[in-house]
Amino acid sequence: MDRDSIDCWLTDMDGVLVKENNPLPGAAELLAQWRQADIPYLVLTNNSIYTARDLSARLRSNGLDVPESNIWTSAMATADFLSNQVEHGTAYVVGEAGLTTAIHEAGFVMTERDPDFVVVGETHSYSFEAITKAIRLIDAGSRFIVTNPDATGPSPEGVLPATGAIAALITKATNREPYVVGKPNPMMFRSALNRIGAHSMSTAMIGDRMDTDIIAGMEAGMHTVLVLSGISTAEDVRRFPFRPNEIVDGVHSLLDVPLESRGDLGPDPTGSA
Repeated sequence: MDRDSIDCWLTDMDGVLVKENNPLPGAAELLAQWRQADIPYLVLTNNSIYTARDLSARLRSNGLDVPESNIWTSAMATADFLSNQVEHGTAYVVGEAGLTTAIHEAGFVMTERDPDFVVVGETHSYSFEAITKAIRLIDAGSRFIVTNPDATGPSPEGVLPATGAIAALITKATNREPYVVGKPNPMMFRSALNRIGAHSMSTAMIGDRMDTDIIAGMEAGMHTVLVLSGISTAEDVRRFPFRPNEIVDGVHSLLDVPLESRGDLGPDPTGSA
């Protein structure tokens, strides 16, 4: 499969479209290109803290126009997964508004009493009391679900423990492994494809990490594009036993009209010609 056969796109957010809250070269232009050509796309993130509306506003403040309907988070993928497991189920949730909102919208009731699932995602401050409650509920038979496997997250002061680290603590205490919905589980990509009515054989995934974006895209049967504007470097690629279909410097390499040929015009923020 080559790029000419692609009619839908999935793209990671951090390291692909933005980096340290700044838009990367070509990001706004690529979004405008998709919008003008009426190409279905979704922006994906493993972060489960924020709602799609929050992320849309964050991207807009960075000069990137991405409607909330074009955002797919690990929280939304987790809620979609849960709704396919149990209709109108119950859950005990350790997480922020992005996760609780998605699970509510999937028809679930939040409870601390014999829930069907214990769901763990990112939060700004992990509560020892909440983690203890999660451990006891899992011990009592609730199914253990995690939004993503990321062990750490960034902060201005350095790394912070994230979902994967808290999940490891709970696993150690319960001897129960969670089901992880987010990348690199291709389940997140399949739910994204379903969201926009796309087929893997005609969809491409753009990512900056070999160990999440590229392997999950490959396993979901998509055309994969690694950009070198984020985590993985050209040297890193050699360490993996699999390869992306394409390696490019950044999303500006995917533009129909190169940035250097555009002068000072930039993308049309209205999405018209």
